[in-house]
Amino acid sequence: MTRLTSLSRKPWIWSFVAAIATWIITVLFTGGASSAGLSQAALTFGAFSIIVGLGQMLVITLGPGNVDLSVPATMTLSGTIALKVMDGQDSLIVVGLLLAILIGVVVGVLNYALIKLLRIPPIIATLSMSFIVQSSAIWYNRGLRIKPPEALAQFTTSTTLGIPNIALVALVLSVAVWWLLDRAIFGRWISAIGQSRFAARMAGIPVDGSRLLTYVLCAVLAATCGYLLASFSGGAALNMGSEYLLMSIAVVVIGGSAVAGGNSNVPGIWGASLFMFLVVSMLNTYGFGAGVRLILTGLIIFTVILLASRPQRGAR
Repeated sequence: MTRLTSLSRKPWIWSFVAAIATWIITVLFTGGASSAGLSQAALTFGAFSIIVGLGQMLVITLGPGNVDLSVPATMTLSGTIALKVMDGQDSLIVVGLLLAILIGVVVGVLNYALIKLLRIPPIIATLSMSFIVQSSAIWYNRGLRIKPPEALAQFTTSTTLGIPNIALVALVLSVAVWWLLDRAIFGRWISAIGQSRFAARMAGIPVDGSRLLTYVLCAVLAATCGYLLASFSGGAALNMGSEYLLMSIAVVVIGGSAVAGGNSNVPGIWGASLFMFLVVSMLNTYGFGAGVRLILTGLIIFTVILLASRPQRGAR
């Protein structure tokens, strides 16, 4: 009982509770026939939300007002350019990945340059950058839909020991982010900045360098996700990242990370991403229209946020 009480105080646990409950309801409604397929689909499509959510979580940890609205555009640009450069050749898969990462680095640096040099709020700076990046993707794409290399397409759509490869990639990235936050000094730096930027600066923490690196990491994760999503989907579309703008923020909030900054939860990103996919699947299963699905999804998310935002002791 003591362990259950302690576990219930973890802010990220409610996202998993909601995901499991939604999975059970959906499986019961379908008579259990879709349990395996639903689980694989949740892991596959939830993985993309996990990857972008990890980056958004790092930025939000920096404190109030910090958010990256250029995530969807970065995904689109990286996927578009990477596929065009690879031109369907397996020998250029690594080159495409490195190029996508480079695009993420450039976007992250430019995002923070706008924030720092022009002294404008992050939400305005990243929104402005998103227009520039999206316009670049439109200009570069010009209506072309180039197929990914066969080996890359097969990897992104296949499984290993029954687990989708995309989910395994998300797991590796999650472990890396968890290590940065909980085992590296960088994690302590951005948590301190999120709690009080002034106090962090007085303590000798390199505030500007830490914030710059955080925005770069967020953009790199978004670019990597765009590279994988374009390969998984069979080509890059100009609207491929649009649904991940609010999604990347929602999974952070539902996952139990503090909206005010200073605290983050990597496990919660997984629970929230699976929950978000399963909610849509459940509503589709019950035959709800798009409008009703949006209303019910919003109400469910609101309920989970209320549960996750209760005053906690010893959270994390």
